[in-house]
Amino acid sequence: MGKIVILSGSPSVNSGTDKVLGYVGKLLQERGSDVVFHSVRDFEAETLVKADFQNVRIQGLIRDIEGADGVIVGSPVYKASYTGVLKSVLDLLPENILKSKAVLPIMSGGSSSHVLAIDFALKPLLGVLKGEVLQGVYVVDAQVDKEAEVPIVDVALERRLVSQVDELVGAIARVRQTI
Repeated sequence: MGKIVILSGSPSVNSGTDKVLGYVGKLLQERGSDVVFHSVRDFEAETLVKADFQNVRIQGLIRDIEGADGVIVGSPVYKASYTGVLKSVLDLLPENILKSKAVLPIMSGGSSSHVLAIDFALKPLLGVLKGEVLQGVYVVDAQVDKEAEVPIVDVALERRLVSQVDELVGAIARVRQTI
């Protein structure tokens, strides 16, 4: 199916967002995808604060995304939006980096009160980078068990995640046909 880059915007080491993204990556691997995981924690603060576009790790992320068929970007909700550190990483990427790429946004939060953050914050940002942005999935923290092998404890959420993974696979196939 191709290469998928997953970028986690969570600054937390014990992250529910990372658990969900890892699970989605596993679903994609089961479908034959090569999955590469990046996290905002991979980048030093100085790189981001000084906007070091030439940083080796930033250049590695750029190469991985340029070589990918699809991209998944996940973030916890902070102040009704994606994390600031995720924005700092995305600011260092070329403007059209997601052109001709299917992009799946995933956000997580403490309650369903911030479900619109995916539509009003993350999706527009990914659109600016020219991605073919899918519907995406919002995850409530209570739907995830960070200690479990299979972290998704809500059947409806699992169905939505599987559906969006299948949609990503289909979108990649459609994008490939137009290139």
